[in-house]
Amino acid sequence: MKTLTLLRHAKSGWDDTVARDFDRPLNGKGKRAAEAVGKHWRSLGLVFDHVVASPAVRVGETIAHLQTGYGTDLAPVVDRRIYLASAMTLLDVIHGLPESADRVLMVGHNPGLEDLVLMLVPDDTADDGLRDTVEEKFPTASTAEMTFDGAWADVAANGATLTRFIRPRDLDPALGPDQD
Repeated sequence: MKTLTLLRHAKSGWDDTVARDFDRPLNGKGKRAAEAVGKHWRSLGLVFDHVVASPAVRVGETIAHLQTGYGTDLAPVVDRRIYLASAMTLLDVIHGLPESADRVLMVGHNPGLEDLVLMLVPDDTADDGLRDTVEEKFPTASTAEMTFDGAWADVAANGATLTRFIRPRDLDPALGPDQD
């Protein structure tokens, strides 16, 4: 069985005067959320044998703050295709994952990550409403975990089971929307 964990980058700073979207850094709330998610992952005992990430500044900063809470270096492989990718492009990345990796973390952006979950997890799944929650919104610094039978190259629409969806506000209400 393969496990794919998706992490949307933490909240970035729109007030920063960077010339390109690619260069936007995290804001204070984003830094706190990434660290809280890392601490939560550590408490759950989550482990990854392969990490792939967008090269965007906010993704790199998310990983750095996540590692502070998680307590382990994730050593991501940067893949330019993940930056602002569609669900189909992300699926191409998944198809190329090393078969030796059973637990993969992908760190990227919306709407691609949300669309990917909705494409891979069947509508009529019995997942205690997790898919519906993803469909409402996949907030920054949220985690979605899916499992698959078979090889990465065989991952297809409606072929996943959504096993976990964690939003920062589930860990600390102060990390929810409209909180600074």
